[in-house]
Amino acid sequence: MRNQILIQDDQESFFYNLRFMLIVCVLAANALEPLITRFAGAEALFMWIYTFHMPLFVWVTGYFARPSIRGTSGRNVLKQIAIQYVLFQTLYSLMDVTLFHTPHMRISFFAPYLLLWFLASHFCWRLLVWLTLTWKPHQRLMASIALGIIVGYLPVDGFWLSISRTLVFLPFFVLGYDYGASIRSHLLPGWGRKIAAVLSVALLVYIACDGLNIPAGWLLGSKTYAELGHHEWYAGVLRLGVYLLEIVSASLFLAWVPNLTSKITDLGKRTLYVFLLHGFLVRLAIWSGIYSYMGSALFIPIILVVAVLFAITLAHPLVRRTFKALIEPDITRIPLHRPGAFKRSA
Repeated sequence: MRNQILIQDDQESFFYNLRFMLIVCVLAANALEPLITRFAGAEALFMWIYTFHMPLFVWVTGYFARPSIRGTSGRNVLKQIAIQYVLFQTLYSLMDVTLFHTPHMRISFFAPYLLLWFLASHFCWRLLVWLTLTWKPHQRLMASIALGIIVGYLPVDGFWLSISRTLVFLPFFVLGYDYGASIRSHLLPGWGRKIAAVLSVALLVYIACDGLNIPAGWLLGSKTYAELGHHEWYAGVLRLGVYLLEIVSASLFLAWVPNLTSKITDLGKRTLYVFLLHGFLVRLAIWSGIYSYMGSALFIPIILVVAVLFAITLAHPLVRRTFKALIEPDITRIPLHRPGAFKRSA
């Protein structure tokens, strides 16, 4: 029994460690984006990060969603996600209108603002899994892959309620929900882990040497095949190839994730605050014009260090105490429906 508890604790620590490392990657990628057209090193790092960070972030989200899909807890999580989305969609949009004076800007809850696509998609992923709870895990996985491929053929605006990214990344949410613990238990130990870590870096070097010649749109998951320049009937096969690349890159990156409980583990429990608040910092940095002073690739490591410091700061307990009412409001008192409201009267 004691060994079982220790294994469970190590598993939880691993996923919290992973979550913090991924939010650092999210922050770093967003901070590097203004430089990717100027410096090859920034573009290589950006592309490398995108080969694994969103698939893994969705995977770990699916893993942590397992205890709270059904019943009251499931409804409460959906309410909280909806409130967070409406609130931060409004705040970010108002910032663009009032501070940045973004042209043709209009507040719309049907087109998620930049990073907020993840909230809209998370809401949908939970609903889709809930609707398929009677299915076997392999059936749910096969259906999610099929939807991820099919959505690329649809002549729809992929940004509308984040429909494209929702379905493209759905297989990773399902993998986390149904197979997260199992996959974790099969990760290579010892030398196998070290080799995987080296291969992860080798992939970065390969990308830096122009070895990965694919548009970033394939990794973002927000465009149709036609928008990506592929009108062939077999374009969906290319999506399968991208899935394979993401699975390989994600598997290799997992070798860098520590198993033991540490300060990173504690920070990993508050990544929601980093996720929802870091966009304000990145947007303000871009608006300030500081990027125009970055005249060489030597600023790339500085940006990475600042990204780590920002992530640590935003994950600090003081930030949570300050913004908890805004980010984690008490939703238990918000009714989703009245019991018996849809029952027929006698």
